Amino acid sequence: MISNSESFYRFPSPAKINLFLHIVGQRSDGYHQLQTVFQFIDHSDTIDIKIIRGDKVELLTPIEGVNNEDNLIVKAAILLQKNILEKSTASIDLTLGAHIKVTKVLPMGGGLGGGSSNAATVLLALNKLWGANLSLTELALLGLELGADVPIFIHGFAAFAEGVGEELTPISPKEYWYLVSKPDVSISTASVFTSKDLTRNTPKVNLNGDIAMLDIDLCHNDCQTLVIKQYPEVAKLLAWLVEYAPSRMTGTGACVFTCFSSQQEALTLQAKLPKGVHSFVARGLNKSPLSSVIAQLQLND
Repeated sequence: MISNSESFYRFPSPAKINLFLHIVGQRSDGYHQLQTVFQFIDHSDTIDIKIIRGDKVELLTPIEGVNNEDNLIVKAAILLQKNILEKSTASIDLTLGAHIKVTKVLPMGGGLGGGSSNAATVLLALNKLWGANLSLTELALLGLELGADVPIFIHGFAAFAEGVGEELTPISPKEYWYLVSKPDVSISTASVFTSKDLTRNTPKVNLNGDIAMLDIDLCHNDCQTLVIKQYPEVAKLLAWLVEYAPSRMTGTGACVFTCFSSQQEALTLQAKLPKGVHSFVARGLNKSPLSSVIAQLQLND
């Protein structure tokens, strides 16, 4: 639902999970070549935006340990603003400012794409609120400057992804119920991808253009082997979970997802989790909830 209480418009900023993650190579610029499947889950941060005249972008809810100017929310807004101004022939007196508030529920260092999702939500929302009218393709290219996961949140559909994660083919995996669990540890994506011990030569899944041939159950997460060696908390949690149901780490961790056919099954296992483990239960989604909110957005006169 869209809310614009006191001129603030409200948008979901959903999490994603990687149903698998293969690292198939590394480019000369250091970026890793991947094969993965992204699926959204019904669990989101919330971003509230109020447009203001001028060009000031202000994050009203600083995140502890992150300077505002380094936050992807602010970076996304400024990047879009710069793009609009470079193309504009109108007066500089435009409504290209914003006050932004974020309510975080997605853990940092969890592999759920929270920062990338926040950036994508800001790009999509401000594109509409500022009247920029950039296409999804244009927004995804801007988002790629902020992070490899941003384009999937821009496009908003579950996808088989290649390249650095930006080459997307729509896919419709089963929308399971997931128990998402996280031990009391956060993992830096950069630390995983810069590790000399990370596998970087997994053979490519060759689908010959037939995405229906993809069997996710036969795939794995290349980051998981490294992470469980370096983070015993993740190893211990995974070992505990797989005794009950199929479980796998998402992204670079530390979150682990466990698949169930029903919400009740997921809630039952959640109640048994060891102390100190953070968790939530959510439904897998093949369409981002943000997409429908953006489509329904009606601006005040």
